Amino acid sequence: MTAIYPVILCGGSGTRLWPLSRKSLPKPFLPLVSAETLFEQAVRRGAEDDRFAAPMVVAGAAHGDLIMAQLGDAPGARLVVEPAARNTAPAIALAAALLPEEAVMLVCPSDHHIADSAVFRAAAMAAAELARQDYLVAFGIAPERPETGYGYLERGEPLAGGFAIARFVEKPDLARAQEYLASGRFCWNGGIFAFRAGHLLDELAAHRPDMARLVKKAVDEGCEEGARFYPAAEPFAAIAGDSIDYAVMENTTRAAMVPASMGWSDIGNWAALSDALAGTADAQGNVGRGGPVDLNRCRGVLALTDGPRISAVGLEDVCIIVCGNEVLVTTRDGAQAVGKLPGAVNQ
Repeated sequence: MTAIYPVILCGGSGTRLWPLSRKSLPKPFLPLVSAETLFEQAVRRGAEDDRFAAPMVVAGAAHGDLIMAQLGDAPGARLVVEPAARNTAPAIALAAALLPEEAVMLVCPSDHHIADSAVFRAAAMAAAELARQDYLVAFGIAPERPETGYGYLERGEPLAGGFAIARFVEKPDLARAQEYLASGRFCWNGGIFAFRAGHLLDELAAHRPDMARLVKKAVDEGCEEGARFYPAAEPFAAIAGDSIDYAVMENTTRAAMVPASMGWSDIGNWAALSDALAGTADAQGNVGRGGPVDLNRCRGVLALTDGPRISAVGLEDVCIIVCGNEVLVTTRDGAQAVGKLPGAVNQ
């Protein structure tokens, strides 16, 4: 069986986990859940399994050296350096254009946490088999709660190893999210996909012809320097950016999903990180990391410091982050808004 090609997307501006995550060192490159960074975990998921080829990483120039350092000596790994940020559809299309037409590409964000790698790999195999039949496959994350921060996939007709996607749903309000959870027909859209490279490019040409043309031009006029590929800047900058969901997945008649219950989190804010670290919490659900942390009569508190002592009394469901000369205090509910704070925006 032909190998699966991991394509790891590195993007984002490092604001949602401010002040620890910065533009110069954003979330993928931080050891948030273990001693490994989220990016290193993403690379390793396929590195020890010969069913996976060497990874291809798509990222901006700002983090190129950091990526190559964290890739280490991964044989055959490649870095595609985006000339400009144009969202996920052009980034994925760049990778597809650099792979053989028959290659099955497994598109993964670089900054997600997956607790169960074995379940992830099993889902990848099922998704790859559907992709070889020219389905465009999304991972459907088994929902654990009525989450309003994610898009949803509605399960349609059964397929071998998965389901057709009946409907893509935008981020719902709480009442609708509760309905989705109760129905058992919906999964979270985790942003993990499997495609046959040539078929993805055909679908992109059908639904976003200008984007497909400009991506091809950027690749044809690009240049290779060692393990790095530089697409031509001018045609790529001319692309009107769009997500893979809007550009292709919601337009194709071949959308499919593979359900996966693999301990997934996008670590999208401090509350999500607190949840991902729940296994290390004390009896009151508190997590303290870094320097000295003293929590008295607290419940559900995340306290993270790079040196100064954190002391808190009587707090519940609060995140306290001390990093350098910045201090952040937010409720779990407020964590969604951290990226809009002046300190996060004006880095």
